[in-house]
Amino acid sequence: MNILVTGGAGFIGSHLTDTLVAEGHNVTVVDNLSTGNRDYVNGEATFCQADIRDGAAMDAVFDQGHFQIVFHEAAQTLVPYSIEHPLEDADLNIIGLLNILERCRRYGVEKILFSSSAAVYGDNLNVPIKEEEPLKPASFYGLTKVTAERYIQLYHDIFGLSYAILRYSNVYGERQGSHGEGGVVYIFSKALAKGKGLTIYGDGDQSRDFVYVKDVVRANIAAMAQTVEPGIYNISTKIETTVNALKEILFYFSNAAVAVRYEAARSGDIYRSALDNRKAVEKLKWRPVTKLMPGLLSTYNYFAEEELH
Repeated sequence: MNILVTGGAGFIGSHLTDTLVAEGHNVTVVDNLSTGNRDYVNGEATFCQADIRDGAAMDAVFDQGHFQIVFHEAAQTLVPYSIEHPLEDADLNIIGLLNILERCRRYGVEKILFSSSAAVYGDNLNVPIKEEEPLKPASFYGLTKVTAERYIQLYHDIFGLSYAILRYSNVYGERQGSHGEGGVVYIFSKALAKGKGLTIYGDGDQSRDFVYVKDVVRANIAAMAQTVEPGIYNISTKIETTVNALKEILFYFSNAAVAVRYEAARSGDIYRSALDNRKAVEKLKWRPVTKLMPGLLSTYNYFAEEELH
């Protein structure tokens, strides 16, 4: 199939592109490289450096691509940035999405797959959180994801555009950057590889549901199938891991003893997070297969190796 991956030079998008190319699809990647890395783009994919907010550029991409499927991974993903810069956050995450949705409608795309987030639930202590729980985002980033989901659902209801919305928990893995919800794994790994101290915001007992990037890619591939009805799916492990526990695991892998500084919790950060993935297991026939320890070891080794070059 002809497939578009927005944000395909980024962390998740580049892994997704690799898998789609390996499965024989014709893949086009759109990325403005503001946070993405051109070197991550698969050599067999068509690359277009453009901003999803640029209507003329998107018309050209869709006109040439004849896409059946669009994976929309491009986004502003930093919670603190969204608090400080709500206009910029909304511009990329809402207006950028609308540019893509409009092209999907005009150019006859069959299905869009959207990367949403655990941030839509806010500080909900009913863990693990099911898809039916109330949406109460605690940050503008989370609010843009809620709004984006609603737009996608209405494009389906009004225009018949099929969709799958995947609410990621905290994704981690190779090629990760500091931006994104799993960024703490990257930040800690890079610091330990350099022998630098760690900063933890809050008491460190806040929990996250860390899901490995290649499991997330498999969920996207599963959701792409025509037999999958439009819907919203949590993509997660359903397991809580505290930041303090994450720190200790990475200490063990790095064999490093560095200073740890605790600072005040950041605005918009939630305290406990784990998502119930039973719907994805049942409907997508998907489940996470990578355990936390081997996933973190592979990720740490990747960043430690980077420090050697």
